[in-house]
Amino acid sequence: MANSKRLLAALTGVIAATVGLPARADWSLVNMPVGVTELSQDIHGLHMLILWVCVAIAVFTFGAMIYALVKFRKSKGAIADTSLLHSTKLEIAWTIVPVFILIGMAIPSVETLIKIEDTTGSEMTIKATGYQWFWQYDYLDSGVSFYSRLAESSNETRQLGSGKDPRSVEHYLLDVDHPLVIPTGTKVRLLLTANDVIHSWWVPDFGMKRDAIPGFVNEMWIKVDEDKPGTYRGQCAELCGRDHGFMPIVVIAKPKAEFEAWLAEQQAAAQAAPTEAPTEAAAATAATNTGAAEAVTLAKAE
Repeated sequence: MANSKRLLAALTGVIAATVGLPARADWSLVNMPVGVTELSQDIHGLHMLILWVCVAIAVFTFGAMIYALVKFRKSKGAIADTSLLHSTKLEIAWTIVPVFILIGMAIPSVETLIKIEDTTGSEMTIKATGYQWFWQYDYLDSGVSFYSRLAESSNETRQLGSGKDPRSVEHYLLDVDHPLVIPTGTKVRLLLTANDVIHSWWVPDFGMKRDAIPGFVNEMWIKVDEDKPGTYRGQCAELCGRDHGFMPIVVIAKPKAEFEAWLAEQQAAAQAAPTEAPTEAAAATAATNTGAAEAVTLAKAE
């Protein structure tokens, strides 16, 4: 009787302590985020399914243990039943049941893994090349290409002796000069490679992360929901060198009409670039090359 009272008092104390904890405003902070892409939502759904299966197993297992410990404790005169030690039926049951549970968990897991790797039906392809420490994006279907580096405001502030407060810089170390722009509601295939060392392209809101390896091409796909345009930020998730922490990724997801207008502007700028007048540096380089060629010609003549 005394043991029962002590157990009841302990349980009451645990419940009281739990109730007395301060309330949290956002429980999503302790769970996996949902994300804004089709894959991230599928991965989150799989995560929650497996989580609740594990919770159910834990409740059943520990519930049975606690019940057995309380109900059949020695102080109540309980005597162990040794007949269960060599029960063939019981051994078959606790082998078969977990197998069925694992099969039930494997089916949705494999379906999601296959979907993650399936890039068929992509509506556009972008190649992302990692450098120390920036990215190059090539829109393979449109001829648009540009580099994406750490924003100058962050780059200046991060220097030793800059005298600038990082807290005064918006999106410090998470902003770039030229963000990647993609359309919403569109399956975008991303080809990943690197020019020097291993990098890793990661945007948490997309639920996907892939390594960019020199001499090798990885691929992944993203499809941002049509009703979730916006700016999404990430970083290189591979330790790629001394300035690894200064290699952010910024993706702007635009509605299709806005994206088409942006792409047309980029194509027009790319076509106009070769016809522009050469800069002073380019002219000086051309003159130097011309002079060198003339000197070689004269040397041969002599």
